[in-house]
Amino acid sequence: MSMKLEHIGVAVASIERHLKVWRDIFGFVVGKMTEVAGQKVKVVMLDVGGVHVELIEPLSQDSTIQKFIEKRGEGLHHLSFEVDDLHKMIEELKKRGVRMIDDVPRIGAHGSVIAFVHPSSTGGVLIELSQEGVVEQEV
Repeated sequence: MSMKLEHIGVAVASIERHLKVWRDIFGFVVGKMTEVAGQKVKVVMLDVGGVHVELIEPLSQDSTIQKFIEKRGEGLHHLSFEVDDLHKMIEELKKRGVRMIDDVPRIGAHGSVIAFVHPSSTGGVLIELSQEGVVEQEV
């Protein structure tokens, strides 16, 4: 099953404040800002030379991103890999003994479905698996 790095997720308290660095200093192109209500976050995808960075801002105190920032501070949150078939990938990983946070895909940002691999199975790195173009009814 094929995988490719889709983006690097960065938890921030304020997207607007961090755009001054990513856009104004490093020259990343800013994409559409989106709210993901189910995760209580606002996200924006940045691009430079085909490298994507997703800034993730919490929208409420009970957002997992807010809890992450309170515990660890702003910074690297996850690596996201795009896969061809998310359902099959989850099942394959589980067969191999990989601990999943999400046994069933959920709606993510930018028209994708996602599932997270628990960091205890990946040396402390939170991994997001995503599949583009899957309609909500198929999840």
